[in-house]
Amino acid sequence: MSRFRLYPTPQQEAALAAHCGHARYVWNLALEQWSMWTRDKGPTPRYAEQARQLTEARAVFSWLRAGSQTVQQQALRDFDQATKNFYAGTHRRPNWRRAGQHEGFRIVGGQATRIVKLNHRWAAVNVPKVGWVRFRRSRAIPDAKSYRVTCDRVDRWHIAFAAIPESIPAPGTGQHVGIDRGIAVSAALSTGEQLLCPRPPKTEQRRIDQLHRRLDRCKPGSNRRRRVKAAIAKLFARARDRRRDWVEKVTTDLARRFDIIRVEDLRIAQMMKRPKRKPDPARPGKYLPNGRRAKAGLHRGILLNAWGTLVRRLDEKAPGRVERVHAAYTSQTCSCCGHCAPENRESQAVFRCVACGHQANADVNAAINIAAGRAVSARRGTPPPVPLKREPQLTTSA
Repeated sequence: MSRFRLYPTPQQEAALAAHCGHARYVWNLALEQWSMWTRDKGPTPRYAEQARQLTEARAVFSWLRAGSQTVQQQALRDFDQATKNFYAGTHRRPNWRRAGQHEGFRIVGGQATRIVKLNHRWAAVNVPKVGWVRFRRSRAIPDAKSYRVTCDRVDRWHIAFAAIPESIPAPGTGQHVGIDRGIAVSAALSTGEQLLCPRPPKTEQRRIDQLHRRLDRCKPGSNRRRRVKAAIAKLFARARDRRRDWVEKVTTDLARRFDIIRVEDLRIAQMMKRPKRKPDPARPGKYLPNGRRAKAGLHRGILLNAWGTLVRRLDEKAPGRVERVHAAYTSQTCSCCGHCAPENRESQAVFRCVACGHQANADVNAAINIAAGRAVSARRGTPPPVPLKREPQLTTSA
């Protein structure tokens, strides 16, 4: 989707918030009906019956009638499609929408195409029962038949047009690259480049720690606690925007430079699972240390380096050109002779082969193995050496 920043007036912002509340209420009501299904009660109402019930409810409740029927009916259509996707096995089970977290609604049809260009920087979209709302033209507006208006946790409004952007064509040079994702270095390339996802500045991190301590002293449900939580959310949103900007720039650059992009086949969701508790046999009801704090640090590092977002955006920008390589022992295998041994990895950053003496950066060495599609089996056998096409080695990150 192509997303733009909305700038509604205070009156328009209140109307948009009301639309979000109505769409969330209708969605949760449909989910409640769907969740009440049992074998002895028969089928639950589908979209046609729910639309009829919505018409009856609008005739009774004035607060619901004050909203847009287009927004409310579209929420029912979206829920009906969500249940179909769930039964088809392509999506997760529909879940409840909560205030402050799921603020948004969708417009489909002729209303979605009513867009006017004010100048080279601004445009306006016509939202039902709200009027013309301005948004910033940061790029070309796609030709879409629907759009979604959302509000994030720091009260920023956005509009996203449902249009699939065109993929980036391959350069046709025949070059390939391997990407090794890590914690200290976000992405190490087989060309020698070491890319680092921007971290929050020290002053911003100190501010976050200070706000967290202040939050602990706030009374639950107080206005002061609400203001502190809003300040924390604003800082986290700023860091998230920096990561997204870095991912977009890096993935666009890689898709334009290389024909084949090879990455590790990592199961990030399983890597992010909590460690199991270990009961202490000597003390019933107590547990042994299970490395939970270290595992939490790994989870934070994975999220801060945007491992999943990086590969997902590569798949979207370069479809069919992203290959996944089995990650077994790629960091312990020499990219020159193919010798695999734990002793090759001298430290987190230094790789020195005990067989041929080859020395390189550990992450770059792993990226070269990934670029060659080189991995070994679980038996830790030494793979045969694969001739690699050497490319210029860069020492500094872009």
